[in-house]
Amino acid sequence: MSNRRRGVVVAVCVGAVLLAGGAVAAVTLAPTQGTNQEEPVSSIRTGTAPITAGDLAGTTQASGTLDYADQRTIGGGTGIVTSTPAPGSTVSLGGTLYAVANVPVTLLHGPLPAWRTFESGMSDGPDVQQLEQSLAALGYFDREPDGEFAASTARAIERWQKALGVEETGRLELGSVVFMPGDVRIASVDAAVGTTASDKVVTVSSLVKRIDVPLKLADQRLGVVGTKVDVNLPGGQRTTGTVTDVGVPTESDADGQKKVTIPVGITLDDPAAAAELQRATVTVGFPTERRENVLSVPVQALIAIDDEHFGVEVVDGKGKHRQVPVTTGLFADGRVEVSGDGIREGLDVVVPVS
Repeated sequence: MSNRRRGVVVAVCVGAVLLAGGAVAAVTLAPTQGTNQEEPVSSIRTGTAPITAGDLAGTTQASGTLDYADQRTIGGGTGIVTSTPAPGSTVSLGGTLYAVANVPVTLLHGPLPAWRTFESGMSDGPDVQQLEQSLAALGYFDREPDGEFAASTARAIERWQKALGVEETGRLELGSVVFMPGDVRIASVDAAVGTTASDKVVTVSSLVKRIDVPLKLADQRLGVVGTKVDVNLPGGQRTTGTVTDVGVPTESDADGQKKVTIPVGITLDDPAAAAELQRATVTVGFPTERRENVLSVPVQALIAIDDEHFGVEVVDGKGKHRQVPVTTGLFADGRVEVSGDGIREGLDVVVPVS
């Protein structure tokens, strides 16, 4: 089989893979026209690649945005903003998110937002318990957090206020502390020092990055929590992720046309892979079809036997070449599933090399 025909087959097969999006592709090659002229000698160099056994997975590609997760705007307070943190900085438990009239607004840990002033005589509640847990973590509360605002709670607040350099009242006004599940990153500073405090002073996020993909409505079956996906990062780096949440259909208006997508959230299996990235456009490969424990060869190994059938050129241990017909299956990641008489793992097949 000539290298010229092999090159045509490779081009057709690669086109089929792109059109099929990784699904099983039917590939047809028009027969070579008869000619009395001798075929020109090809300059394509060839090598060999083994037939391998393993799993193949077809994918559907979708674009997504890598960014820090759980972004939230924080603001409030009466007076002038007197200090703000640096964008991109991290605020830990007990750290200052910003200050109004030189009074700090402080980060504490907990899943519930603050909705009332913390003071003696208030009713018990889970917000009091998470306040006491944060005070204990900071070293100011030495009892078991229990949700009751007791005298020990007030004393712990006073000790903390003394350390902060503010008035020691034993109470925390609503807005003086902000609860978040953990430490935060300052995504942006939205109010300048010297301006009046508003509901939007800083925007914070978690320290964890995630990928948000607006999945096409036609591909919504791919958005399943727990699904493992491939992620292509800028610069050609590849890693993996896991679908963690799937939202409801969302309608957007782009260029005057309404578009419905499914918001899909993905976390990276190895966060360190994106450590140098703050925000980036990435490509996510969602698995569409999978073949387990099949034989496969590089797509470039296929040659056309006639207008309907394909084969591979097998090289035996003595260097002899023979053409073996194959049945093709799934195309994925530059490989193609093959089967047929005489096809087995470990055989070498001819492939073009650059």
